[in-house]
Amino acid sequence: MTGRSVAFPGHGLGSGLTPTAAKELGLLAGTPVGTSLIDAHAGGVGVMESLPKTDCEAEENDNEAISHRMVLVCGTSTCHMAVSRDKLFIPGVWGPFWSAMIPEYWLTEGGQSATGALLDYIIENHVSSPRLANRAASQNTSLFLLLNNMLESMMSEMQYPFIAALTEDIHVLPDFHGNRSPIADPKAKGVVCGLTLDTSEKQLARLYLATMQGIAYGTRHIVEHCNANGHKIDTLLACGGLSKNALFIQEHADIIGCPIMLPRESESVLLGAAILGAVAAKKYSCLSDAMKALNAAGRVIHPSKDPRVKKYHDAKYRIFLELYEQQLSHRSIMAQALA
Repeated sequence: MTGRSVAFPGHGLGSGLTPTAAKELGLLAGTPVGTSLIDAHAGGVGVMESLPKTDCEAEENDNEAISHRMVLVCGTSTCHMAVSRDKLFIPGVWGPFWSAMIPEYWLTEGGQSATGALLDYIIENHVSSPRLANRAASQNTSLFLLLNNMLESMMSEMQYPFIAALTEDIHVLPDFHGNRSPIADPKAKGVVCGLTLDTSEKQLARLYLATMQGIAYGTRHIVEHCNANGHKIDTLLACGGLSKNALFIQEHADIIGCPIMLPRESESVLLGAAILGAVAAKKYSCLSDAMKALNAAGRVIHPSKDPRVKKYHDAKYRIFLELYEQQLSHRSIMAQALA
């Protein structure tokens, strides 16, 4: 029989661990057990109040402030989560789900099916990848950091005004695993526009950057679509493996035009789980209070103030949107040919 009682995240269940369960887990009987969350939602709990202290103080009594934020849990894929007091039905975006992450708020969840996985795919399938991987290993650094440093050097050598301009003639539609949001098209395909016979390491670096930008344009598309349907998102908070890539985060800030908050605790999913446990153990009266007490801000990444950067990304974003429209046209042409 399906249960009829719905518990908020972190709500203490029953009398805690039963003697049998406690024995099997090596814990004490009666240890509090709280209502759990999936990993991405736990990440949201672990990061959503990670604002600088001045911002937190200004918004302390503003129950709507949290509705201006979107959490990006960036890993193999990326989840985009925002909450609101109002029930917002947004085409192509999952939800709204009542109290699914933050009690008494409606959760909206967008997503990109392949982000970290796509960057890995682009890098690993390039002929220069083994050489770069060996060099990164010999320098005891990550391949991503090596590529980021290469791009910085290329910008200086080629006298580009800013690093993003290195991709002026390479454009990537990152739907290599379909589009989850906001188009919700599982048949969508990835597109790379601007390939040549160049197989150099520098060409790989540019392709890596263009892919990163394509992912960020996808997030911009999700944010704009959510805001056009009732949300008021103006701040992003990021966690997960990709959030440790400084260039990835800076490109997102520049492309979306929002500041991005990085939490002090990098393992936000684990922190979110700990917060649920703290609420279940009645260390805090509610999940909101626990989040405000245990979330902490790290760095804030601001969009570039250079108007040329905005103009550049606005132009590339137009191309990004057109790449999908062209794909639909091509799909229609071929469907007619096979009819």
